[in-house]
Amino acid sequence: MAQVLVRNLDDAVVERLKARAAKAGRSLEAELREIVTAAARPSREEVFARLDAIRARSRLLAPGEPTAAAMIREDRDSR
Repeated sequence: MAQVLVRNLDDAVVERLKARAAKAGRSLEAELREIVTAAARPSREEVFARLDAIRARSRLLAPGEPTAAAMIREDRDSR
């Protein structure tokens, strides 16, 4: 895991962060980790772009071609 050092934070900012962490029942470090992780989540547009790229790589089923669910059902029924 990477480490990040943030310098020169205003004392009032640190106190508000400590209060926020205490209210959430977390340490300051855990609260800061949560804040940074939330800020780094991909945007909705990025998620949809990734899904579109995956969809573009996936082939469509030919008419009459069985789905995975149908093949699993057929296998289970044959036992």
